Amino acid sequence: AQQGQTEGGRLKSIFNSEFYARLGQRIIHFLSAPTSTGKLYEADLRLRPSGNAGVLVSHIDGFEQYQRREAWNWEHQALIKARPIIGDQAVLSRFAEIREQVIAISRDPAVLKDAVVRMREKMRKAHVRAKPGRFHLKQDPGGIIDIEFLVQYLILLHANQYEQLRRWTDVVRQLNALALSDIIDDLTAHSLKQAYLIYRYFVHRLNLQEKPAELPEKRFRELRRRVNAIWSRYLATGTGKSR
Repeated sequence: AQQGQTEGGRLKSIFNSEFYARLGQRIIHFLSAPTSTGKLYEADLRLRPSGNAGVLVSHIDGFEQYQRREAWNWEHQALIKARPIIGDQAVLSRFAEIREQVIAISRDPAVLKDAVVRMREKMRKAHVRAKPGRFHLKQDPGGIIDIEFLVQYLILLHANQYEQLRRWTDVVRQLNALALSDIIDDLTAHSLKQAYLIYRYFVHRLNLQEKPAELPEKRFRELRRRVNAIWSRYLATGTGKSR
């Protein structure tokens, strides 16, 4: 490893890996520090390669090798939403290139469906459900996470054929791209966008009020029914279980 820049104006040099690990920790501290208006972002460090055992910052070549050879399917789902924010333009361009290439990998449809459904069920069991008579806007069946997982499944299944599916990182434009590619029809895209935007609107309002992301169950029965029906159309496992 090469030695990095001086730290804090001192003459002592440290390795690049240590310098950027400290810088990453500093940024995460700024993002997640409690303030009078709450936290800006929640940063989950477990979601890096190799989890808590992995390094905080890795070389872009190491990132590419991990995504191609070792990453789990759910990490490729997360990559669909990933976008660079700031930094060296060459690194940002390289990241965007790697992201598109990984998303475009050809995948076995049955294996992909099984991986997406299994991860969704695992998440459902790991997160606390809303109280009886309440609907959790993110975690409950027919909610935000179901819509995101469905969109990610369809993108990973078809992105090797349609370049426009690799371009966007937000759900609304991803749904538009799926419809323009004739992977889903316009009515399906409209139903999912409508549900997603309504759910997100209420999640933001509840977050500002420091309340959990749940509302009375009767508020969104029709939206949930539509999302569940679309989920079953594409991701039914054939076990006979209903949602």
